[in-house]
This record gives sequence, C-alpha cells and structure tokens, in this order.
Amino acid sequence: MILIIDDDIAVRASLSLLLKQNRFKTKEAASPKEALELARLHPFQLAIMDMNFSIDTTGYDGLQLLGQFKKLYPQLPVILITGWGSIGLAVEGMRAGAADFITKPWSNDYVVQAVRTALSLSEQTADAGDSLSRQKLDRQYDFKNIVGQDPQLLQLLKRIGQIAPTDASVLIEGESGTGKELIAEAVHRNSLRKSQPFVKVNLGGISASLFESEMFGHKRGAFTDAKADRVGRFELANKGTIFLDEIGELDLSSQVKLLRVLQDRTYEVLGDSRSRKLDIRVVCATNRDLAKLVEEGKFREDLYYRINLIKVKLPPLRERPDDIPLLVQFFVDNLKKTYHRPELEVSPRALQWLKELPLPGNIRELKNMVERTVLVAESKVLEVSDFQAQAQQSPAKPGDKTLPAVGTMTLDEMEASMIRKSMDYYHNNISKVARALGLSRAALYRRLEKFDIPYDPAD
Repeated sequence: MILIIDDDIAVRASLSLLLKQNRFKTKEAASPKEALELARLHPFQLAIMDMNFSIDTTGYDGLQLLGQFKKLYPQLPVILITGWGSIGLAVEGMRAGAADFITKPWSNDYVVQAVRTALSLSEQTADAGDSLSRQKLDRQYDFKNIVGQDPQLLQLLKRIGQIAPTDASVLIEGESGTGKELIAEAVHRNSLRKSQPFVKVNLGGISASLFESEMFGHKRGAFTDAKADRVGRFELANKGTIFLDEIGELDLSSQVKLLRVLQDRTYEVLGDSRSRKLDIRVVCATNRDLAKLVEEGKFREDLYYRINLIKVKLPPLRERPDDIPLLVQFFVDNLKKTYHRPELEVSPRALQWLKELPLPGNIRELKNMVERTVLVAESKVLEVSDFQAQAQQSPAKPGDKTLPAVGTMTLDEMEASMIRKSMDYYHNNISKVARALGLSRAALYRRLEKFDIPYDPAD
C-alpha cells in the first residue's frame, strides 16, 4: 500500500487515481499529523510526500516530516514531490534519505516508473548468508565478457543483477580502463529493456555548442549547417538504455539541459517546438570524483542525485590481482582465433609476472599489452621476456622524467629504492605502501625480505 501526502486535494486525487489504474492500493493524508497517524495504523510499502504544507513554501515542514518518517520507519522508501523552481528542496531531501524526487508538473509514466523502481529496490534482500560463486551468478544472470572471480567483483555483479530489472538510474565510478562500459552493458542485458536499443554516448567528446544537436537531434534549417534532419541520441535510445560515459566532463550549461530531460522525460528537437516523450533507462559512468566536483561547484548537485539512485564503484585491477591471469587467458583465447594461432599458450611464470604489475591503465592496459605481445611473439609459449618487451613500450608517465639515467642503476636497485621511499612516506604502513605500489601485501612482504628492508611483522 502507498501513502500519498499532500495538502492539495487535487494532487492527492490525481496521484491516487493514477496509481490505482496501475493496480496499486493507496491511502491519502492532507497533513503531516494525519500522515503519521496513518503510518502508525498501516504497514505502508512507500510514501509519496509533498515538500510544502504551509503558506511560506520554504519546504521546512516537508523536510521535518521526512525526518520523522526516516526515524520511525527507516526502511520505508519516500518519494518527494516539488516544483522545478524549488528543486533545491528535493536535493536536501535526498541528502536526508529520500529515495527519489518528482517535479511538478509530472509525467504520469515517469511517476509510475519511479514508484515501481522504489518498490523493487526496497524489496531486495541482502542475502547475507548466501555464498557467492561465479558459477552461481552466471546461472542467474548474463555477464558475458566480464571476466573475474574476485570477491569484490562478485559482490558487484550480484548487485548489478539485482538492480538491472528495475528502471533505477545507475552511476558507475572507477578508474580509466576498469570496464565501466561492460558493466553498463550488463545492466542493459539483464534488464526488461534488453530487446530494445543500447546507445553509448561519450560526453567527453561532445562540445557544449553541439550538445543539443547530438543529444536531442535537429530539423533541417535549424541552424546554418543543418543541411538535413538529424536523429538525436535520446531518440535512438527510446524504450531502451542510454549510457552516458564521462559525465563528469559535461559543462554546467549542458548539465542543466540534461537534468531537464532526465527529470521531465521530455525533450525538444532543435528547430521543432513540439515536445517529445521519452521512455528510457539512464546509466552514467565517470572516472572522476563527482561528489568532489559538486563541492567545487563544477557539477550540479541536483543532477548528481538524479543520476546516482544506484552507485556502483569498480575496483582497480591492482585490488584484484588474482583476476589478472584469468583476463590474460581470456584475451589470448580470443586472439588465437583473430590471428589464427591456436597453439598459443602463456607460461605460468609469465602469468605470475603479469599478476605483480601495477597496471595503472587497468584492464585496458593489460589487454593492449597482451595483444602487442601476441602480434610480435614468434614462439608458441609466451614468456616473461615477451611481455617485458611490450610493457616497456607503454606511454611515458609524468613521473618518468625523474627516473635515473639508463645504466646508472639496476632494476633491483630501483625497486628497492622506491620501496624504501614509499615505506618512509607512508610511515611503514604496509597496506598503504602495497596499494601505492600496485602490489598485494604478500608480494610486498617478499620484496621487503628480498631487499632486507626492516618492517613490523605485526602490521
């Protein structure tokens, strides 16, 4: 049952009728007092709450009521209703624990979608007692092309499988090369929209001047160079999923336009004044810290809350080194077919060597290195030396300028020097040193003993 809380009888009646038409049971409250009394008497699954119950329209009474509900019924999802002009109130509400927000005037389809998403997410159980295995997840979900068995990755895949059937917006965070696009595709493949389009957009490659044309499309003659009609990315993705990659690169003016579309689920093609409806699932990705960008005023907080109803953070490859041999084998198996070399193998020693590489470029860097190695290797078995030759061809990093001249120091001496500097910098904190050097704790301990560097065994 859903509780509708609004002092406007027309709003209550409209929402109640809409939800009943979609087979939801509802009850209505005209005031915070009445809402709390009904909540005491009935086990509601969801509350839809207006932000204003007084003439001053500050929204304070709505925030106060939200706080009371979250204190008394912490598991009850709450969807807020506010006007576009006071969307800042909704942002405060999201900070206080609201599940979602809807602006007036609303789209009926979007309201129903938001309600179903909130209910679906709240019904999911943690299944804490279940043991996770890759085989079990693969029986339940379609995670094609995602390689790995690391516990962090398995938990992440389980969460993806659970949220995919909903229409919740998903924000995927992670360093470059960690496989954010593969996760976005997995969300789509396991969703109810899997038979509909999956459209990828790299926002980092779209200038502010072209944003509207690229995303919304244009009619012929809409501007000087508009020689023909153009279909926008949103229209191409309608009924399906749109993947907005590098959303942290979007300028502020384009962020406002994007927020309007995601909030109202309507858009206008340039040169055409008719509004068009949009039925879409939104998945975003970034390698930047959006929360920090919000603090710096470089990313809109209201857009941030709109796109991260569900947040997924991909671990860098250095945090799951046991998956590196699996990834290498996966890449080599594919390259065997591509380059017609079915006899190719990777030696165990080479797999171990690759496992200990820092790989700042993550999976993408590993894949490129493996492919270069396969291209130039003449033997059937790929050894450490084959991969070393290609690893040395990686692009120079800014810090490379400080490296000693060739011939003045051996690799062992360089490695020992770097470990000593890191131990000093992190005050002998083994976990931090290992993370900074891209090593597992076990690999770091081996090197500390090898180079006779003192450390506390209890750390």
